[in-house]
Amino acid sequence: MRTAPLAASVAGFAAALVLLVAGCTAGAPTVERPAESSSAGSTSAEPPTSEFQAGYIVSDDSFYDAGAMTEREVQSFFESVSCRADVGVVCLADFRESTTDQAHEEAGHCDAYRGARNERASRIVVRVAEACRVSPKTLIVLLQKEQSLLTRPSEHGYTRATGYGCPDTADCDQEYFGFFNQVYHAAWQFRQYTEHPDRAYRIGVVDVGYNPDPACGASPVDIRNQATANLYNYTPYQPNEATLADPDSGDGCSAWGNLNFWRIWHRWFGDPTAERYPGFLPPCTRLIGGDPCPEGVVVPARP
Repeated sequence: MRTAPLAASVAGFAAALVLLVAGCTAGAPTVERPAESSSAGSTSAEPPTSEFQAGYIVSDDSFYDAGAMTEREVQSFFESVSCRADVGVVCLADFRESTTDQAHEEAGHCDAYRGARNERASRIVVRVAEACRVSPKTLIVLLQKEQSLLTRPSEHGYTRATGYGCPDTADCDQEYFGFFNQVYHAAWQFRQYTEHPDRAYRIGVVDVGYNPDPACGASPVDIRNQATANLYNYTPYQPNEATLADPDSGDGCSAWGNLNFWRIWHRWFGDPTAERYPGFLPPCTRLIGGDPCPEGVVVPARP
């Protein structure tokens, strides 16, 4: 969950956790619930949480692969998910919304987005993914992680679809309400983290808390790639031992957000740390750091 846009580095900012189902409203709990069970046509086996690596949640290749799914594939996926919508609310497979123009701001950032009338959710996801060069899978998992929007859509969930502009210390910023607004700004923020990575959570050893309550403590995490750093800048908590031991219950210091991202991706798309061409292409081709390396720059391969 993310606050309003920040142009450069920010140390210690709070990018809030909101309820997986309920989203961010005044008085709502500040940690997400465990990832709910859901069925879809491409469901994969989910590994035990003992395999979760706090420093390597998703590979750069998986996170930034903007061509991972076509619009037709995203639409088919939405249709395959078991969806129980609130009364008067449609499932994502049937959701449509008019979108607005978004400008290209700087080299390396999101490309311009030309707004259109009555776009399907699947088209919005794919077009935003292409504009900001993140994977449609990243955005789909985020929609489920934040608001269970694929399996339990609600009016509240569509308004706060990706948890963007929802700090854990205040109400959500209504300027960013709306499905397209939320999806676009989440992707925009991931690109912002990538283009301006000198932040509280970056590649290297960084202390990461277990919960918004400082009394729950923190421990060092060796963040091994930019995609994982992005997730911590968006949701700045790691699961504690109790959460990993019992991901359906946890304890009073549990925060499920980044564990849920990993579990949902595994469940729907397979291993999020997978790379398409390991050992065959140089690291920069696999988007280590989120961008191809500048000419002459050598970056060591990462696991």
